[in-house]
Amino acid sequence: MKFRWVIVYVSDLDATMSFYERAFGLERRFVSDDGGYGEMATGDTRIGFATQAMSEAAIEGGVVPLDAGSKPQATEFGFATDDVEAAYRRAVKAGATPVSEPEVKPWGQTVAYVRDLNGVLVEFGTDIP
Repeated sequence: MKFRWVIVYVSDLDATMSFYERAFGLERRFVSDDGGYGEMATGDTRIGFATQAMSEAAIEGGVVPLDAGSKPQATEFGFATDDVEAAYRRAVKAGATPVSEPEVKPWGQTVAYVRDLNGVLVEFGTDIP
């Protein structure tokens, strides 16, 4: 078994994908003809986004909508980078909500956190030495 993708259900697919292009430098890998689903190219794994309406068609009762105004959900996206400071600044400039500025942790890893326009928690981190 291989971990291959994550799907986040969002209210505005195009705005979310555009944000991930600007904030994180990702490229669109695929968008369905009906505009209900899209994927960002991230290497071996993929970040997928689907509309709230698609969640209701796929899952009986749908899913709880994301709320950027509440505490983050109990999940996060993690991006590895050698330059956490630059990734953090780029994301904030693109409209991400700052959560935690870059900091070197006791185990030697530099990390920072932002939230995307849907409220999803995103971590930037160097490899653990």
